[in-house]
Amino acid sequence: MSDPIIDALAETARNRGLKLVRSRVRTPGKRRFGKVGLTDANGKPVFGMDDKGPTGKPEEVEYYLRNLGAQDWGASLDVAVLPRKKQRRRVAANDSQPASMPPPPPKPKQKLTPKLREARPGDAAQLAELIHELGHEITEKQVRKNLATLKKSGETPIVATLGKKVVGLVGVHRMVTVHRPAPVGRIPALIVAKEAQGLGLGRMLVDAVEQWCRKKGCQLIEVTSNDRRTAAHAFYRHLGYERSSLRFFKQL
Repeated sequence: MSDPIIDALAETARNRGLKLVRSRVRTPGKRRFGKVGLTDANGKPVFGMDDKGPTGKPEEVEYYLRNLGAQDWGASLDVAVLPRKKQRRRVAANDSQPASMPPPPPKPKQKLTPKLREARPGDAAQLAELIHELGHEITEKQVRKNLATLKKSGETPIVATLGKKVVGLVGVHRMVTVHRPAPVGRIPALIVAKEAQGLGLGRMLVDAVEQWCRKKGCQLIEVTSNDRRTAAHAFYRHLGYERSSLRFFKQL
């Protein structure tokens, strides 16, 4: 039976050059009932997919197509509509008071231009808030201490700003390993504030890290991403990153 919501998602996906994959489970209450996901034209998973099929909810796919899709393909346009001018009232010959002039239209808000720079000690409070969005608990004092250590090693993180506010962060790291012929670059962390998403800041920050790694002689760059951040996985794939291994860790 056709579902108008799913049909609309499928049409939106096709407009993005993607394909909506629907779960074959037809029994309500089953684990994958009503799940959907996205693949590219060649069937490669893009969002909400695992080895067994779709895992995403329709609203998650809709959010991805509307937000991340608009960020990557430039599908949204901002059009300012000016208020209609009021017509001036004609003054009759016997009017004792002249007609009042209509107030000028309000000035449009000036759009802030995103800028990238190295993180500073004074950014510690804002950086702690961003890091909390990644699910890591850290204090402003700890962030300030880490920034001082990273500066000594020449690996100061890069931040994105809008005006005076820090709205994005990416870490930089270079390592030499015994099994690689050249140094390996690494993105330890990448986060863009929710209110600044959709402006292309994620791509700007990744480009900055890649440029930093090239200057450091790296021939390979890697990044780790939590299993639950499927939107981030699709973002990295869109930038040309490939999944190659699993990451294991142990608390010491």
